[in-house]
Amino acid sequence: MGSRTMKTAARFAAAIGLSAAVLLQGGVSYGQERDASKFIKLKTCVICHRKEATGDQFAKWQEMGHAKAFERLGTDEAKDAAAKLGIDDPQTSGKCLKCHSTAYNFTEERQTEVVTLEEGVSCQSCHGPGADYKKKATMKDHDAAVAAGMIYPAKEKSCTLCHNDENPMWDPEKYTTADGKKTGFDVEQAYEKIKHENPSK
Repeated sequence: MGSRTMKTAARFAAAIGLSAAVLLQGGVSYGQERDASKFIKLKTCVICHRKEATGDQFAKWQEMGHAKAFERLGTDEAKDAAAKLGIDDPQTSGKCLKCHSTAYNFTEERQTEVVTLEEGVSCQSCHGPGADYKKKATMKDHDAAVAAGMIYPAKEKSCTLCHNDENPMWDPEKYTTADGKKTGFDVEQAYEKIKHENPSK
């Protein structure tokens, strides 16, 4: 990796409050920095992604913890964890919202009003801002969608932006990977829980 790329990586990591090492281990490409001006409304994604024949990804997301990420910040457990960090209200703290709301785009400041706080971690946290790939013709062509900025598969490039040892709920003994390693997060196990594939492909 060249010196310019490393500097870009360090700046991006600092901006979202994560170490460059964690991000690089997660496989994040710094050429895919997420431009908050290109976020679109959730209802735009829902137009196509709520059809049963193509997997009803919207309904599956609604059942997942990601859809309830903002709501979870209002629980006693979240308030206790936040209090240990000197945070009064996790639902108003950028330190928490950077990972619990797509609207914060992995930063401690709200980056867009297009995305509501209440939708928690929605499509574009994982797949990247959708303005450039939202068109039906683009989405029908996987390579074209990726070329237009869609992150897919998202698991290696998005999950560890938040699921890492800076998370106050991180437990290094929580998971055992296929190769027997103890870790606080296993991408493959997590993907099996949240995957929402299109059965027609």
